Amino acid sequence: MLTIHGQRHRFCDGVSRRNFLKVGALGLGGLNLAQLLQAESGSGIRRSHKSVIMIYLPGGPPHQDTFDLKMDAPLEIRGEFKPIPTRVPGIQVCELLPRIAAITDKLTLIRSISDAVDDHSDFMCMTGRTKRNQPPGGWPAFGSVVSRVLGAQDPSIPPFVGLEPTMQHRPYNASGPGYLGVSNRSFRPAGDGKSDMVLNGVTAERLADRRSLLTSFDTLRRELDSSGLMEGLDSFNQQAFGMLTSSKLLEALDFQKEDKRVIERFGKGDPRVHGDAAPMLTEQFLVARRLVEAGARCVTVAFGFWDYHGNNYQNARADLPLLDQGVSALVEDLHDRGLDKEVSVIVWGEFGRSPKINKDAGRDPWPRVSAALLACGGMKHGQVIGSTDRMGGEPADRPVQFGEVFATLYHNLGIDVSKVTLPDHSGRPQFLVDGQLPMKELI
Repeated sequence: MLTIHGQRHRFCDGVSRRNFLKVGALGLGGLNLAQLLQAESGSGIRRSHKSVIMIYLPGGPPHQDTFDLKMDAPLEIRGEFKPIPTRVPGIQVCELLPRIAAITDKLTLIRSISDAVDDHSDFMCMTGRTKRNQPPGGWPAFGSVVSRVLGAQDPSIPPFVGLEPTMQHRPYNASGPGYLGVSNRSFRPAGDGKSDMVLNGVTAERLADRRSLLTSFDTLRRELDSSGLMEGLDSFNQQAFGMLTSSKLLEALDFQKEDKRVIERFGKGDPRVHGDAAPMLTEQFLVARRLVEAGARCVTVAFGFWDYHGNNYQNARADLPLLDQGVSALVEDLHDRGLDKEVSVIVWGEFGRSPKINKDAGRDPWPRVSAALLACGGMKHGQVIGSTDRMGGEPADRPVQFGEVFATLYHNLGIDVSKVTLPDHSGRPQFLVDGQLPMKELI
């Protein structure tokens, strides 16, 4: 990891702005930033402003207590919460989600995701695949695929940004770039590199002087180099310095530059670590919007901890209002800024929860069915796709697969999943999804 110290400006939460200027991954195969950029150059860059914000809810939220309440079920299944009407007649959500209820005309609820597996991992939410029968190198995360196929929209903004927390608070088994390699991994502003290379005494303000010095050395080496290699490497070094010295990435991360009314709409959330996973920082949703607006193609956010084996209702009463505020603020903000056709939003966890409340007043993992929320992206909204049985334990109609959702998101980015393939480590071409097509209800 290459860390360059800037001035010691601090956000209102006490986080130093210099913490965000972490670029590269020296611990991954020994590649420096310029080498990573060189590897990305062969990815077939296409110019597009489309992007995706993927909000992962670690642990799997209870679908019966959020978007699919079962009031006709027995008490031990239907739970304590009551449904409330929404902006779309006939659609109801939990009473703890009033802001989401007010914008359901801008949302699609999927109640029948049917192919989850009993595995506490973000793998299916990030790749659309199971871990079984992986190709050489492993399945890549969605953002890694987007990075490889579309490349960077802006040389100073990484195409794939992960706002997940540091390693000790990382969501379950965070997925990676798989067979696409480190050049397509996510850039993590809160990275957890254990062996950062810090340029002691070299601030971002003095980096230009260092650049001049290196250019002088490069000129000397170029004069001694008859192969022309140095001339070819210059463009990647230029791009690396451009990312390090540009203020665009730092400004996108500095959400305090927003209008105070916008900041208040998103709120701060809860900075405490929830369970084994992430804090519930609603301000991350604002940072995600700022990043895609600046040029990032995919931004992932891990939000909270939803593994409610115990105290299901107590936990939900604390967590659902924060999810309600963060998601509604993000969707409204994208519409207000005219980004609702450009940016797709997906909110989901790795599976649902058991219909029956257990002895600890919790719900156990339940892969047979789960729910998701989609917004913006130019999709058709104001609808519910699929349904579950009376107990909320099985799909009743229109089972939806993870791959269908991924195919839809790729479609929104202008990527044709029936044609685009990428080679795995053996050189074999791999399709982006396993034969699924974009959901006809949404496009």
